[in-house]
Amino acid sequence: MTRTGILPGAIAVALVLAFFDEGATADLARGRGIALRWCGECHVVAPGQFHGSDSVPTFAQIGGAEHFNEARLSDFLASPQHTRMPNLSLTRSEIADLVAYIKAQHH
Repeated sequence: MTRTGILPGAIAVALVLAFFDEGATADLARGRGIALRWCGECHVVAPGQFHGSDSVPTFAQIGGAEHFNEARLSDFLASPQHTRMPNLSLTRSEIADLVAYIKAQHH
């Protein structure tokens, strides 16, 4: 590896480690509580839940979607403006918990 290839590689490793470290501290139970409180009226957020809008994906569908990886979900939830969603104003920790819960719903 050349010297010019070392720095980008080191940066990529640091970003991956930081991302997985944040995910490791995510609290699924807290994520479930956030989902039930804020998301359950429109999305089916938990097994056994039968109400929700037919026009929005379930958390199982979102969690299994390849284009919605953890980073994209986090960015989406952190965005101050959602076209069809309320502004949730979640903390970074709450976002990490909710994202971990969403990803756990895909079986």
